[in-house]
Amino acid sequence: MGQIITTTDFQYKYDDEPHATRRKEILAKHPEIKTLFGPDPYMKYLVPLIVIFQLVTAYYVIQLPGWAILFLSWALAGTFNHNLSLAMHEISHNLAFGHSSPMLNRFIGFVANIPLCVPSSITFKKYHLDHHRYQGDNKLDVDIPSHLESYLFYNTFTKLIWVFLQPLFYSFRPLFVHPKPVETLEIANTIWTIGWNYLIYNFIGGWALAYLAGGTLLGLGLHPMAGHFISEHYTFIKGQETYSYYGPLNYLAWNVGYHNEHHDFPYVSWSRLPKVKEMAPEYYNMPSYSSWSWVIYKYITDPEIGPYSRVKRGISSPAAATTGDEKKAE
Repeated sequence: MGQIITTTDFQYKYDDEPHATRRKEILAKHPEIKTLFGPDPYMKYLVPLIVIFQLVTAYYVIQLPGWAILFLSWALAGTFNHNLSLAMHEISHNLAFGHSSPMLNRFIGFVANIPLCVPSSITFKKYHLDHHRYQGDNKLDVDIPSHLESYLFYNTFTKLIWVFLQPLFYSFRPLFVHPKPVETLEIANTIWTIGWNYLIYNFIGGWALAYLAGGTLLGLGLHPMAGHFISEHYTFIKGQETYSYYGPLNYLAWNVGYHNEHHDFPYVSWSRLPKVKEMAPEYYNMPSYSSWSWVIYKYITDPEIGPYSRVKRGISSPAAATTGDEKKAE
């Protein structure tokens, strides 16, 4: 079963979310970073092209032997469905059309959601912005594993299962930790996704739908791209809450690896995040990663790392919310 985790509780802090403070300090010294704010001009074109690629690929892949379908569901559909889930992450910050066109952002999020087969675009946005405002909050940051997860997945073997099932925990955890009322757009997102599942099933085939849905489960689980779930905020080094990754998979992940940069400036689009590091290098000279696969391996095998390896803040603080330029950065 492997080594038992030695960490028995979360790390607790009683200060405010750290990136709002960093943002103010960085902008005071490097106001030119404000020139990077704004949506990416190409995202609204790239997302539909990737969706079309996934649907066309599904049509051809299902003509292959079963073992090839399974492998490509992990290797190909998994990679590009993960890519689209991270596109939805960018879109949740209105980085496809900008803050002036919220409904266009929501619509392109619906489009990105098509090959994932599970309605998630609107619900992700609803919870993800809280993760930015209240990073580490005991209730509001549902990115943090629950105590039950930490209790159940306590050794090498069970951590392997946890990594494989990450997309399920990521989807259902908010419903138990911090349930919110269902929004009208969530209902629309569900109807839209079910409708597309019906079209895929009827016009391409049941195996195509299974191939794409399997890509969502496999690509967001035990997959190199999914290393970012762990690398972003798990405290491999005590005291450091957020970590960046500067490796080649950023090209497939909308630069989500630039995670300190992203939390410091959420309204800088994926294509400009590397420039944040270039403009203010002294603020990003900190431990980082070059391999998400190594992060997954380390998480599974290191007894000092597990679901408890996160920072929690015990009290929700309104001071952690962003205002002014910071609110604009959402």
